Amino acid sequence: MAAQGRVQAYNRSRYGQVYGNTVRKQQTVPGRRPARITAVPAVRLSNTTRKNRDKARYMNLGYVFFLAMALMISGVILSVYLGLQADVTNSITNIARLEKELYDLQLDNDEEYSRITNSIDLEEIKRIAIQELGMGYATEGQIIDFTGSKNDYVRQVADLPERSS
Repeated sequence: MAAQGRVQAYNRSRYGQVYGNTVRKQQTVPGRRPARITAVPAVRLSNTTRKNRDKARYMNLGYVFFLAMALMISGVILSVYLGLQADVTNSITNIARLEKELYDLQLDNDEEYSRITNSIDLEEIKRIAIQELGMGYATEGQIIDFTGSKNDYVRQVADLPERSS
């Protein structure tokens, strides 16, 4: 602890006030002078170099024309890009609108189907078929079984012959 006090006292007396690891008041070390900055001697340029530098400072007509054309081409490309971006945005909006319309139509269709299926009374249909139209359940002799492969189908084009049992 005593050694640390001597270091702080040394730092305060010679270089200014030091608290921790920061210097609050900075003083230069006695006996040192800052280095002087000397100017670099000017280099004499040749006439050709001087003329080239003077030419580079000014824009000629060709360079101005080139910059104008580059600016116009950039403007055309930018306007085409913005137009395409607007088309994409309109397409996305239109697709969202059509999807919502499809969803609404599907919902309406499902509701109508549910309403129709709920309004059908199967007992009433059975009553009308039996009493008014004279229909009845099939009896044992009226059912004819056909055997065939799974890919075949049966189409009745004439009356079936009566079975003799």
